[in-house]
Amino acid sequence: QVQLVESGGGLVQPGGSLRLSCAASGDSFSRYAMAWYRQASGKQRELVAGITSGGITNYADSVKGRFTISRDNAKNTVYLQMNSLKPEDTAVYYCKARRGVITPLDYWGQGTQVTVSA
Repeated sequence: QVQLVESGGGLVQPGGSLRLSCAASGDSFSRYAMAWYRQASGKQRELVAGITSGGITNYADSVKGRFTISRDNAKNTVYLQMNSLKPEDTAVYYCKARRGVITPLDYWGQGTQVTVSA
């Protein structure tokens, strides 16, 4: 089992940057595939970026070229570097850990608010 705590959210102006962190506690962090999701008010939660245990990444089209996901297994932490932020990036950002393929187990953090506004 793993526990996830996100941090780094806040208020930023359009065009600005933020770096989100998701610290994991528990066992075998390096074995988990990690991902960032977001949920804007009144909308469904959507995948922003993911990174496998082997370091392969994928991104939503809306954030490609602006966001970068990375992980530091020594620190049990996954990051989301967000550049060139837009008002439409405003949402609660959640970290997810997944272990297993055939019968996957998902763990979620509590979320961190990101607001992009002038």
